[in-house]
Amino acid sequence: MEAATQFPGSAGTLGRHLARRLVEIGVRDVFSVPGDFNLTLLDHLIADPDLNLVGCCNELNAGYAADGYARSKGVGACVVTFTVGGLSVINAIAGAYSENLPVVCIVGGPNSNDYGTNRILHHTIGLPDFSQELRCFQTITCFQAVVNNLEDAHEQIDTAISTALKESKPVYISISCNLPGIPHPTFSRDPVPFFLAPKVSNQQGLEAAVEATAEFLNKAVKPVIVGGPKLRFAKAQKAFLEFANASGYPIACMPSGKGLVPEHHPHFIGTYWGAVSTPFCGEIVESADAYVFIGPIFNDYSSVGYSLLIKKEKAVIVQPNRVTIGNGPSLGWVFMADFLTALSKKVKKNGAALENYRRIYVPPGIPLKREKDEPLRVNVLFKHIQEMLSGDTAVIAETGDSWFNCQKLHLPENCGYEFQMQYGSIGWSVGATLGYAQAAKDKRVIACIGDGSFQVTAQDISTMIRSGQRSIIFLINNGGYTIEVEIHDGPYNVIKNWDYTRFVEAIHNGEGKCWTAKVRTEEDLTEAIATATGAQKDSLCFIEVFAHKDDTSKELLEWGSRVAAANSRPPNPQ
Repeated sequence: MEAATQFPGSAGTLGRHLARRLVEIGVRDVFSVPGDFNLTLLDHLIADPDLNLVGCCNELNAGYAADGYARSKGVGACVVTFTVGGLSVINAIAGAYSENLPVVCIVGGPNSNDYGTNRILHHTIGLPDFSQELRCFQTITCFQAVVNNLEDAHEQIDTAISTALKESKPVYISISCNLPGIPHPTFSRDPVPFFLAPKVSNQQGLEAAVEATAEFLNKAVKPVIVGGPKLRFAKAQKAFLEFANASGYPIACMPSGKGLVPEHHPHFIGTYWGAVSTPFCGEIVESADAYVFIGPIFNDYSSVGYSLLIKKEKAVIVQPNRVTIGNGPSLGWVFMADFLTALSKKVKKNGAALENYRRIYVPPGIPLKREKDEPLRVNVLFKHIQEMLSGDTAVIAETGDSWFNCQKLHLPENCGYEFQMQYGSIGWSVGATLGYAQAAKDKRVIACIGDGSFQVTAQDISTMIRSGQRSIIFLINNGGYTIEVEIHDGPYNVIKNWDYTRFVEAIHNGEGKCWTAKVRTEEDLTEAIATATGAQKDSLCFIEVFAHKDDTSKELLEWGSRVAAANSRPPNPQ
């Protein structure tokens, strides 16, 4: 039965067109917070049998959820109301922009008759000019559509959505509150099929780049490959693997590239993060005479306060649409996947660096023997989390010490992994866990969240329970903002302690499936994990782990002191 006949009158309206478009690009769940300007639009989204509306507790979390959803599905969407909702979701959309995620941010806007008048509207800052929201979004989205008439609505919506997919960045669509239910000839019952022109490399540029790179790499003695976060944006993971197999070079990943590089691959050697790299990995990368960085982002965090020992003349930098070879040519309009596939055919196999790595490698130490009832150590917690991972799980790591602890987890094939390194917004993971779990129903999400971050966005645990999700959340209660403590300490890094499990139980309130536990020792932990993966495997499991406030990864201590040094450089004399 055709959906249009199911919902008489909804065929051919603006709201119906938007709903169909979202379904067509792969969105099945839309994260929303209602407000008077978006209510009729929400009616039209609900009327589409293929769209599910997920009501969130606040706009910030709805945006974070759309970010998490896009990481799994390739595109996400959220719907909020004008200005009070839009300016609340803005931090999440900025984060999605920084991480190259296509998120469609839809806002229910003012009545079309109010544009161009001198009227003062509610939900605005009280001036007759109500374009503040649009102006704010211009800096953090790649396209903005203000739909306040039906004539070009179809075109505006389609341009916004196709630009989000093409640029892999968020877009903003504002829709006047009086338009969703109005039919117009441009909104046919089934919209014109969506088509995005494929990106094709400049053939001569591609050949020149491959020639120059092959020559550069084939005369190197011990080259290595380092995968970065832009592999996702360039959709080049398959080509990355081709190149890795053809070259025989060892493969490392940048911290923010974790989860995009196959860690079960026999040539994988760990995370390259300068001074806080996986043991033996940093030494192999920095001592190489040629390194191929594929899709990197170099910032003060990924470079550990600008302390990487990487030399430009030894590096081939492959960006999504440009290749730069040492101090030599930099060729644009060469796309990453095309380039890596072509390079695979020209590169000579060279396993020298890999052999060297295997020669010097010593397995990591084993946590020390513990006394009975000894307080749980963070390294012991992560040893147990490691054992929980499989191709049916995904890890979400909150900003903070979880970055460093989760970075050490070895990901089995198909195990998902997400964190927000470029933007580093604390509290991101609560919404992102909600969104990712909603998209990847076949995976059990394991989220590692610090107590400080959790307090920022805690209330959307409610939406996870309401949506029947079965994630496992490890809340690490160590009494404050540990990552800030290690960069620069002060009384502001201590937070009010909550009874976190009772907080979650209050939210649960007997509706839906939810299970909580408090963990103070390794015995408690093994028991809690056994229950979460056994009797409570269909529930949302919330495990509060008590840790000493100074029990951090050694990597955070090193990284924190280097980032602090970069932050506190004195001004240069003018």
